[in-house]
Amino acid sequence: MSLPLQAATDPFAPAREIIRRHMEQKDVPGIAVAVWQDGKVKWQEGFGWADMENRVPVTEHTMFNLASLSKTLTAVGVMTLAEAGKVNIDGPVNDYLGPDTLTVHVGNPRDVTVRRVANHTSGLGGGDQFFYGEEAARMPTMAEVIHRYGVVVEAPGERYHYSNIGYGVLGHLIERVSGQPYGDYLRREVFMPLGMTHSSLVLTPELQKYQAVRYDFDRKPLPFYYSAEPASAALYSSAHDLARFGVFFLKQRLPGQRAILSDAAIDSMFRDPIDIQATPVRAAGPDSIGYAFGWMSSNQGGYRSVGHGGSSSGVNTQFVMLPAANLGMVLLANADGGVSGLMDSVLKTLLPKWREPVKAAVVPEPTKPQLPAPALLGRWEGTVKTPEGAQPLWLSVQASGEVYLQIGKSAYGRTTAQQRAVLNEVTFSEDGISGTSLARIVTADTKRYPHTVSIRLKLRDGVLCGSAVAASVYDGRWVYGLPHWAELRKSESVSAVGH
Repeated sequence: MSLPLQAATDPFAPAREIIRRHMEQKDVPGIAVAVWQDGKVKWQEGFGWADMENRVPVTEHTMFNLASLSKTLTAVGVMTLAEAGKVNIDGPVNDYLGPDTLTVHVGNPRDVTVRRVANHTSGLGGGDQFFYGEEAARMPTMAEVIHRYGVVVEAPGERYHYSNIGYGVLGHLIERVSGQPYGDYLRREVFMPLGMTHSSLVLTPELQKYQAVRYDFDRKPLPFYYSAEPASAALYSSAHDLARFGVFFLKQRLPGQRAILSDAAIDSMFRDPIDIQATPVRAAGPDSIGYAFGWMSSNQGGYRSVGHGGSSSGVNTQFVMLPAANLGMVLLANADGGVSGLMDSVLKTLLPKWREPVKAAVVPEPTKPQLPAPALLGRWEGTVKTPEGAQPLWLSVQASGEVYLQIGKSAYGRTTAQQRAVLNEVTFSEDGISGTSLARIVTADTKRYPHTVSIRLKLRDGVLCGSAVAASVYDGRWVYGLPHWAELRKSESVSAVGH
């Protein structure tokens, strides 16, 4: 099926107008787009500014930070090693990490497989770290990140939990197995064979002129920033290069391209997506959103799609392929939310058989206060395990649904407890509790900026355990999310928090 001729001389005129209107309404500095179909790049174009201050326009070769779209490229790198017989994707990921192994608090370490890391069901805590400007001098290595925050806090295969640290681990796997730096390996084994000359982890001097400056919510330029988990969010690429990438993953080739994976390996990456909204883990249905080996799947306009997106400070990316139409599209923007809601609007102009989703009538149910299960009630006492030692943790779960927590820090033989904090946005299940508070986990890593603490705990054999994540968003910038293992037992002490 070929693209319809919406206009005699310019079939992309409607799409172009939609993009321009979207940019004006949302004050987006720059967007790049590319569309490919039937083994050819049909359209590639830049809109607006890659650098507003220096009046540098966006082109199809402008290099945008991909944010989480980097994950798909990382997964492809892992699959090239698997097809070469160097990695068993259903084997334990720790087998490939040398001395930098994950710490598994729940379940069998051998069940933390490469595949489960890639589809976010490994049990790893979610989290990441970004360093702006001169802060990069203090950025840890990926090995240090694994030792400090590579913690499995849920049973492997139990539930979907999106983990940036997990993809940082896969990048480290690539380095350990290949003997090459992560960025070098992708350049040699993925980018260059596919003719992706404007794709890189590092913006070398010859590539810096192609960089899209990242802009904050006020459309002011952000200082250059780095990710401590580069395989998760730090790659750069252009619309032109990602179109070349997309043509290959629709099992066709452009002139000069060399195959990096077999068709069977490509199929295996798309196969068996798990439902990202289901607990316990189950296979994704035809109308649900799934996550496979580095690729997300969903139903868009009546077409089954595969792709990925990304969002970070000053960047928003979307990449989608519709195999039944033999068509793909990428949108890249240098501002938060820059392409949000744009993909479907453009695809509608290209696909005459596009179907709007049928929205079922929603009958609102009376709101009832969510109350904890009896087994969760009472005072709990335990610790948060940090890279610098355990810190006391107290939790009080009351029959009214109110929850209080308190985190203290042991120092010089004394415990200096912080003020107790209310747990907000509380969610209860029969055996668990989650929410966010103004409590603090004080370590050298969290002292960089103020943070909140989110907990997700599950009752396992009388122990309430799981993750306590210190998360910081400062001055409109995402700074860090640091997962820690938390473990509590029912306390009979009246001195525990709240009573």
